[in-house]
Amino acid sequence: MTVSDLFKVKNPEIRALHFTWIAFFISFYTWFNMAPLATTMIKELGWLTMKDIKLFAICNVALTIPARVFFGMLQDKYGPRKCYSVLMILMAIPALAFAFGNSGAQLLVTRLILSCIGASFSIGIHMTALWFKPRDIGFAEGFYAGWGNFGSAGAAMTLPWVALYLFGGGSQGWRYALAANAIVMLGYGILYFFVITDGPAGAPQHKPRKTSAMEVSTWFDMIKLIIVTIPLWGILSILIWRIQNFGYLSADGAIIAYAVIVVVILYQIIQILRVNIPILKKGVPEDDKYKFNNVISLNTTYFANFGAELAVVSMLPAFFESTFTLTPTAAGLIASSFAFVNLIARPLGGFLSDKLSSRKLIMTIYMFGIALGFLGMGFISSAWPIILATILTVACSMFVQGAEGATFGVIPMIKRRITGQIAGMAGAYGNVGAVFYLFLYTFVTPSQFFLIIAAGAFVSFLTCIFLLKEPEGSFAEEYHMSSVDREMLALHEGESVGHH
Repeated sequence: MTVSDLFKVKNPEIRALHFTWIAFFISFYTWFNMAPLATTMIKELGWLTMKDIKLFAICNVALTIPARVFFGMLQDKYGPRKCYSVLMILMAIPALAFAFGNSGAQLLVTRLILSCIGASFSIGIHMTALWFKPRDIGFAEGFYAGWGNFGSAGAAMTLPWVALYLFGGGSQGWRYALAANAIVMLGYGILYFFVITDGPAGAPQHKPRKTSAMEVSTWFDMIKLIIVTIPLWGILSILIWRIQNFGYLSADGAIIAYAVIVVVILYQIIQILRVNIPILKKGVPEDDKYKFNNVISLNTTYFANFGAELAVVSMLPAFFESTFTLTPTAAGLIASSFAFVNLIARPLGGFLSDKLSSRKLIMTIYMFGIALGFLGMGFISSAWPIILATILTVACSMFVQGAEGATFGVIPMIKRRITGQIAGMAGAYGNVGAVFYLFLYTFVTPSQFFLIIAAGAFVSFLTCIFLLKEPEGSFAEEYHMSSVDREMLALHEGESVGHH
């Protein structure tokens, strides 16, 4: 697949790709619509402070982690089309409620619920995988994610203008600008349901045995699945601690919240045992086994690349401003180059993953590049020419976002019928990385922060070398079908005929 193919909109898979990245773009536009209007909100509301905004920013990513895992399960059962539509329609409600919020509590709760919209990313990954063959999947996923992610930059660039000129500014302009996002998302959610199908018409629909937990191939893999599940929920305890520190949660409230996390983790472990013990006792046919180490490897890569991106984007403007004594506007402009290269870097990562002979090799090179890039950024000081610092930042960003593209060039190949769950878990690990890195950032200097991120990328690089294996049929015409896949497909088709 090449860039020119993207203009062949008569091809159903290209149309599906465009419909899906637009859905992702709108979702991310709405998700990140608070930051560009934050100062306006503080000015117009009077009672709102920057401290509140910082807390809302934490809430804005909080429930993305469980939502990605939850929707990962749901889409394997109901398909990405229904999940995407439902998510966009439902999330329009908190988005509207936030736009017209009149108290701190209302804004906090609606932002918290709206953070579930972050699940949109992994749903689109699954949808794209249903439309494209293994040989083209890297570029297609990279294009989808690159342009979709651009929604956050789109919001930053256009929302202040929309609020001021389209809705007249003043005390209500920002509210109408935010509400307009919500209404566009609601409308597109309805449209998406009618204009797309889950893969080409007549294509086999792969579904997992169970959606409550990921199935694995060996007893040892089951233990590994339990271990990697714990941080997905455990990381939320950091957020609770932060919210309590801000004074928005009492000690008793925090204890209850921690207890809820423990209960959810125990519930997840029980689900993993319930789903997998019968399968493993019966025995997994050789051709149906998959390497869970690949899932672990890609969890680490997304932790180290997407997690780093979210964390660095949050601190980079202030870093440039203080290091080179720039104005906020100039620092913001240089820092935005980190997010801007997403449009090219991410599809490029996927493209290289498709074109080179080994998806593992390109993944490994990218992770090493991230480690080197952040290692270099750890030494940026006011003595550096600013142009050199900017070039290094852009180069580092090319590796970070290329690695994201390469990650999702591999995921659909690991195990076809549980792609949604795998994409959901890896996507959630990206947010775990962001929360983890931002938490560490509160204790260290920017230089130390970059070195820590470099170390994280290096650990992921080693993980890829030792654990990541080239998935079966990485460049094939069709996805690998096991004997169990065929049995389940026949069963599913039999049920469909029965219902008719």
